[in-house]
Amino acid sequence: MRRRPSARLLLLDPDRRVLLFRFVHKTGPLAGTDFWATPGGGVEAGESFADAAIRELLEETGIAVDTVGEPEASRQFVMQMPDGENVIADERLFVVHVSDSRLSRAGWTALEEDVMAEHRWWPSDELRNTSDTVWPSDIPEILAEAGSCSK
Repeated sequence: MRRRPSARLLLLDPDRRVLLFRFVHKTGPLAGTDFWATPGGGVEAGESFADAAIRELLEETGIAVDTVGEPEASRQFVMQMPDGENVIADERLFVVHVSDSRLSRAGWTALEEDVMAEHRWWPSDELRNTSDTVWPSDIPEILAEAGSCSK
């Protein structure tokens, strides 16, 4: 099984809420799935995890940063891609604080435009209590360990 390295972002606004996108798959192997997930994506050839995090942040939110620091967490699991391929996801999660919660979709790919239905800035207490599917499911704990608890 192919290994897919990726960088994910735990983006925190001034109120310490974390940004999540709602993914709704209407067609293909993932049709019928509906979940919230962090911004981020695959590491391209020659990129570090940090470089991928900076690039993905700009592409998916329009927010430009020069650095993301060290990852606060990592995880590996088997994941099904939108085309049906199963991969070993090798993720690094970076915490980034932003002063403005405005976003831009200008850098979105056609796939992102198709499946990313909405975004929301979530307080940790709502994440802990939601019945919605959220990935990763332990965001409040990751933020607490990183010393970045949200309200």
